[in-house]
Amino acid sequence: MITSILNQLFGSKNDRELKRLWPRVVEVASLEQHVETLGDADLRAKTDEFKRRLLQGEGLDDILHEVFAVGREMSKRVLGMRHFDVQILGGIVLHEGKISEMKTGEGKTLVATLPLYLDALAGRGAHLITVNDYLAKRDAQWMGVLYSALGLSLGVIQHEASFLFDASYEAPDPRLQSLRPVTRQEAYQADITYGTNNEYGFDYLRDNMVLSVSHRSQPSLNFAIVDEVDSILIDEARTPLIISGPTEESTDLYERLDKIIPHLNAEADYTIEEKTKTASLTDAGNAKAERLLGVDNLYDLAHISLVHHLVQALRAHTLYHRDTDYVVNDGEVTIVDEFTGRLMPGRRWSDGLHQAVEAKEKVKIANENQTLASVTFQNYFRMYDKLAGMTGTADTEAAEFAKIYNLDVVVAPTNQPNIRVDYPDLIYRTVQEKYSAIVEDIVDCAQRQQPVLVGTISIEKSEKISGMLKKQGVKHSVLNAKFHEKEAEIVAQAGRQGAVTIATNMAGRGTDILLGGNPEFLFKQMLSQFPDLSEADQDHRLKQIQDGCEKEKQEVAASGGLHIVGTERHESRRVDNQLRGRTGRQGDPGSSRFYLSLEDDLLRIFGSERISSIMEKLGMEEGIPIEHKMITRSIENAQKKVEAHHFDTRKQLLEYDDVMNKQREVIYERRRLILADHDLTEEIHASIEELVDGILAVHCDEEQYEEAWDIDGLADACQSQFAANIRGEGGDDASVFRDMGRDALREQIVEQMHQAYAQKRESIGTDVFRQIEKMIMLRVIDAQWKDHLLGMDHLKEGIGLRGYGQKDPLVEYKREGFDMFANMMTRIKSEVLEHLYRVQLAQGEPPPTLETERRAPVHLSRGESEPQAQTVRREGAKVGRNDLCPCGSGKKYKKCHGT
Repeated sequence: MITSILNQLFGSKNDRELKRLWPRVVEVASLEQHVETLGDADLRAKTDEFKRRLLQGEGLDDILHEVFAVGREMSKRVLGMRHFDVQILGGIVLHEGKISEMKTGEGKTLVATLPLYLDALAGRGAHLITVNDYLAKRDAQWMGVLYSALGLSLGVIQHEASFLFDASYEAPDPRLQSLRPVTRQEAYQADITYGTNNEYGFDYLRDNMVLSVSHRSQPSLNFAIVDEVDSILIDEARTPLIISGPTEESTDLYERLDKIIPHLNAEADYTIEEKTKTASLTDAGNAKAERLLGVDNLYDLAHISLVHHLVQALRAHTLYHRDTDYVVNDGEVTIVDEFTGRLMPGRRWSDGLHQAVEAKEKVKIANENQTLASVTFQNYFRMYDKLAGMTGTADTEAAEFAKIYNLDVVVAPTNQPNIRVDYPDLIYRTVQEKYSAIVEDIVDCAQRQQPVLVGTISIEKSEKISGMLKKQGVKHSVLNAKFHEKEAEIVAQAGRQGAVTIATNMAGRGTDILLGGNPEFLFKQMLSQFPDLSEADQDHRLKQIQDGCEKEKQEVAASGGLHIVGTERHESRRVDNQLRGRTGRQGDPGSSRFYLSLEDDLLRIFGSERISSIMEKLGMEEGIPIEHKMITRSIENAQKKVEAHHFDTRKQLLEYDDVMNKQREVIYERRRLILADHDLTEEIHASIEELVDGILAVHCDEEQYEEAWDIDGLADACQSQFAANIRGEGGDDASVFRDMGRDALREQIVEQMHQAYAQKRESIGTDVFRQIEKMIMLRVIDAQWKDHLLGMDHLKEGIGLRGYGQKDPLVEYKREGFDMFANMMTRIKSEVLEHLYRVQLAQGEPPPTLETERRAPVHLSRGESEPQAQTVRREGAKVGRNDLCPCGSGKKYKKCHGT
């Protein structure tokens, strides 16, 4: 109430921001007349002038108005598009490192060009992040003409490919026109780089697994604009990016447990919680499972993994549904993204859940993967010096953007007033009644030639409505989000007369739906059918298409514009707003209506008793909907509860990942220092002294008398760690060491180890030994970090139980995680020195280099296909992990060359 009164008196925070920014927009506009007089060459030369001025001490803010004016003018000349004032405003917001909320159809693709141009002038790189490869490629080909005219290079990062924009390049594949293939490094070295969130994140992880600095591709993270920022930083934030390698565990367990689930009864043997997608066994269920598995106690330490996998099998059968949460294609289980409805090939659920679903569907069960490297989008994008974002729907999540990413949201006004009509929800008793009403609405629109876009939340529901429309003889298109490029073409035509398009939520997001059709897409279709048309004929046909689209637009507008039908409310209000936002662009007419039933998941799981009581008071008859603003408000309140729950989940994920993030930064910084070409002798000496101190603390405690010192144990420990005999060839008596005192003893041992190390380096050769140092350090760090990640995963799994002991699980996780990390760092130093003191080159063996090191195949867990591993045939007998290493060191293989 107080906030409302203050807003009326002083304006909202957003109003005040717009008032602050508008004079800057006016300043850019005031320069337009001058830059219009410049020739093309003079306009292009402005880029070099701006770069010189930055080198002379001016800041980006000092040149912003001129840069934006030049960018706007060049866009007019080469693209035929002039930035509206509200687009200039959006560009300033992005440059300031904030989120610009701009409604669908306001031209966000063009908006991003100005802040990218400005920040790229500093020479430190500027990145645009999109949600899929198609949009990254499309926008780069579209805007590359502008950047090229301004004298800037543009790189494009795609899955397993990378390009530089080159207008003169004739690509063999017309879809890659003007995109010249280059290395990953070259694409990142461009002034501006376009790519997807997954590719940027995986490149960061891969860069921190390389064995040579020349293999790193990603430069410093300077400035990024995240397109569809809510989708990337909110919806996808709960699932981390993971690079993993296969384990050797058997898959038989999953099949064995899968056969048990049908024998368990709901409520009696287990309970499920749909809100959190969790399942648990009852006491009776435990007893039945023990009997079926033939074990005495499921919770015995020897069987603890059985409980975990049994619960995962329960979840697979009761909470994960085919054609809603996943599909089965060609004998593989493919996840369906819960927010976009898109298939996510290559992405797998973790902790054995994916294998449990595979066992349920009787398809081949893949081995579990062990994490080699991981990072959340939350922590990755917070590494950028400056982060900005744009979307049509951010305001509902403004609090989360501010708290997690320190990003303010500025809602930009539309260029034209929004005249879309959002009708109140219609609520039915049953799903079947709801579907009947939806089909009736669609048929009515089709008869009046009004285009309809039907948004569903799953492939299964898309196909259900499609089947009902076929029975009615209504021609329609169905998008199941398999092919982004084809999907964009269909969505682009969803505004044509009489078009009926059924799509999972946000399918084709990033593609404008133009009333009357998109002339650009129609022209491309025509060219694919008649590729040999002369240039004059092409111009003539294009004019015909444009005129036809304009005429059809007027007719569609007269019928009411594009009508949006929502088949149910999503858990997030933002996703509903995204669906509504597909219509009413740039002042076009349009309408939206959501259809609900009491059997919908949102109302059934999260709906309050208030909704039910309202229904009873108003009375519900079969086939008769209830349309009431009070119910719509109650549904929005239910959505707010779900949003708050998901926010807590993401916040908790971040709090736990922050612990790992600090550790990750230490390890990755250590790797970078090792890869850099500098002498590691000082660090080796420091490690030697630290390990000597540790050995002395165990065998020659300062608190003990010298007579109590364990000199034999001290000698054995030094022999094991450093391969050095501290007693010398004659075997000095223990009293000699006791008599010299602890400080002198320490100094003597340290000096002896330093000398032994220097001799080892000299015997092999300084340059070669430096390579060996780096190679061994990287091998040991990577192996220990991999095991540490597994240990931290196990710690996180069980840490929640500490709450029963009145302890804060997060505090306990931080404390134990720190202890585990400190122990790992000590193990790294110990193992590195064990190897370095014993290393020797066989006669005739070429010196090793980091360039020749090879990595095992890895698996990327988000939307990535697994690289095909080549079969490597071993010559001779296999060396067991506990056998003596064949190198002659006297150590077990697993502690030596089997690392």
